Formats: sequence, structure tokens, C-alpha cells
Amino acid sequence: MRAAVPPQGPAADEGWAAPAWVPTRALGRTVLLTGLLLVLGVALGRVDLVLLAAPFAVGAAIGLRRMPRSAPELTVDANEEHIVEGGSVGAGLTVANPDVIPYDLVVVRTRTSPWLELRDADRPFAITVATDGWTAVELPGEATRWGRHEVGPAAARVAACGGLLACRPVVTPARRVRVYPETEPFAATEAMPAAAGLVGNHRSRRPGEGGELAGVRPFAPGDRLRRIDWRVSLRTRDLHVASTLSDRDAEVLLLLDVLGEAGASGGVKGRASVLDTTVRAAAAIAEHYLQRGDRVSLMEYGSSARRLRAATGRRQYLTVLEWLLDVRADTGDQGPHEHVFGAHHVSSDALVMVLTPLVDPRSADMLAGLSQSGRFTVAVDTLPVGVTPPNRSPWTPIATKLWRMERENVLGRLREHGVPVVTWAGAGSLDLVLRDVSRLASAPRGR
Repeated sequence: MRAAVPPQGPAADEGWAAPAWVPTRALGRTVLLTGLLLVLGVALGRVDLVLLAAPFAVGAAIGLRRMPRSAPELTVDANEEHIVEGGSVGAGLTVANPDVIPYDLVVVRTRTSPWLELRDADRPFAITVATDGWTAVELPGEATRWGRHEVGPAAARVAACGGLLACRPVVTPARRVRVYPETEPFAATEAMPAAAGLVGNHRSRRPGEGGELAGVRPFAPGDRLRRIDWRVSLRTRDLHVASTLSDRDAEVLLLLDVLGEAGASGGVKGRASVLDTTVRAAAAIAEHYLQRGDRVSLMEYGSSARRLRAATGRRQYLTVLEWLLDVRADTGDQGPHEHVFGAHHVSSDALVMVLTPLVDPRSADMLAGLSQSGRFTVAVDTLPVGVTPPNRSPWTPIATKLWRMERENVLGRLREHGVPVVTWAGAGSLDLVLRDVSRLASAPRGR
């Protein structure tokens, strides 16, 4: 059954013919033995040899009196509900018999993604299917890592007519299962450094109609009467109004650095690689700000430079999760070009959160360029703690120490350029950094 499951791709479809019923070795041995006994019986004039061949001939004739006409139908089932890392996955195989001849034996087998731990999915199943019926094989399990995983392709081999006929392997394509990243708890209570929308939940630095008191000023034409502060007016004998700050929404750009990958992924219960930390942190941050009514956009820093436009609401959150499923590490030597990615592609009022492991020198240059262009930039370090390269020689530990020292120097230079760098640690890990960015944004700038 291992050879019955072809590799995926167009070449596999061209090499597999349509299912057809073919004689088995049992039928070949029956015909050979019957013919040999009949020839010997006639040549030697022995009736006992002819009588000995009669049961084989009669049995084969009875077994083949009703031959199947249709091929079996194999279906791969997989639930397409909202599956999160560590959640249960319901998969299965269904074999249907559209013919009037019952199947004596059906052997089915399927391939599965290594990140889908399905029970007994690594072995073939032998079942029987009645006439005009179906039999299902349940494959329960759990998803251990985010991404688009496949159940299948699957293959089935059917034997009928007492094992004298068999159907060529029936192969069905794989079914894709979407597993969304687990959103780590994240909270940020500090104000945004810039709020450029018309409505929202963040306190802006611009006066307007809001609920946050900015101060008391003299009455001016156009002020609403309900804004009059009567206590101050009676004390000063002049009309004064309460000035408030407008409530506005903010745009958050999550910039995912996919130039390199480090560490081995162990799934939701094991160690996290750079890509795992990046995707899970991006999902948590996006969920937090989208629930507050902010606009969230995503962008990849790599050769593809994929983008997701800024939007808000529940629909944008689902779109973000779908977008994150296709994040892949950029293993090629071709890096991002200036016409593909640059500071001019980033809104001047957006809060840019760069999720980067800082293992590529181009990432540090990109962060410095964003900071020098006046963008509000926060670098989130996604390098796993204790990650080391494979031990290839006795000099590998020393080279690793030197690389870590150089990386600390890069982090220090980024902080000198005004780029705060913080390690992702779940809830509240960015709160102090956002507070510092807000203070820098509200501070007066020299001309």
C-alpha cells in the first residue's frame, strides 16, 4: 500500500491510469492449476485428475458469475472548523461501494502532515464494504503546529469475487486543514504614539470632542454651551469652557522579518522557532488592537514583500489569521529591494512593530532607516532563548559566542538610533516600550 499512494504533483496524475478491475494472482493460479490438471488427465487417461480439477473450475466460475462494473469511491474527510494549535482534528476515510457486488476486502491508507498527530494514521486499515453501502475509518487526533496541513493523498485497493478480482489503487487528492496560531495573551494599556483616524478609543494630542479633559480655556465663538465650566466662570467673572482631547483610532503595522529562520519547531507543546514566535506574536498583537477598534496592517520583509491592507473589525482579524498561515522563511539569497519595500510604503502616523530575530544585517539597516524617516518604530526580538547553530566543528561554540557579542552591539546601536528593542514575552511585554514611544512622540521637537 505504500506504493499505492503516489507523490503529489502533475506528474503523479499523469502516471496513474483510471481504476479498473484486473485478475489477481489467485485467479491466475486457479486457471493454471485447472488447465494443468485437465491436460494431464487427458494425456494420461486419468479421470481422477479431471475430477480433481473440477472444484477449481466450478469455484472460479461461481465467483466470476457476477463481476463488478464500478470502481470504489474513496473520500478524505477533514473538519474545516476554527482549529487552533493544540486543538482536536476530526479526519477520516470513507469507502463507498456503488456496485451490486460486495467487497470482500478493502485496504486503505493515507498520508498525513507530521504536524497532525492522527491516531493510527501510519498504518493501513482492512475493512469490508457491503453492497451499495459505505464504511468509514475515523482518524481522530490533534494539531500541533499552525499552518496549512494536508490529510492525504489516500489510496484504496479492493478485492472482490472471492479474491479473484482486484481494483487498481484508487487515489484521492488530499484535503487541506487550516490550523491557526495560538494567540498568546497580550495587553498594552499605554496610549498610542499617534492617532490619525476620525474616531477611535485612543486619546490623541489634538483637541476635539472626546471624554478626556485637556484643560479650561476662555469661551470662544462656536463653543457649545454644555462645555461651559460654571465654577471657573463664576470665580473669574468670564465664561470658560472645558477643553477635551478627541478620541481617535490608530494604525498598527506589523512588519514580519522573514529573512531567516533559527531554532527547531517542536509544535505547540515544544520549543518555538523564530517563525513560530513571529506568527504567534503577530496574531496576539493584531487581536489586541483589532478588539480596541484600531486599524491593523501586515507586511513581510523579504523577497516577496507580501502586504495586507489596513482594516479593522472581526473580519480583518480572520483575514490576518489566514494571511499568517502563508508566512514562510525566505531561504533564498535575494533580499528585499528598495522599490519593493521602503519607508515610503509606511504611513507616517502608523505605529510600526517589527518582529525580527536580528540575525541578518539587512534587518538592522531596515530598522535604522525607519527610525531616521520619523516613523514610530518598535523592534520585537523573536529569537528564541538559548538557540544555537548545529555543532559542525570544534570552533562552533566560540563562533556562536562571537556572534552573540556582535548581536548585542547591534542592539545597542539600534537603541542609540532611538529604536527600542524588547523581547517578546507575552502579556505586557510591550507596555513599557509603548509608554516610552508615546512620551517621545508627545515631546516637542526642535526646528
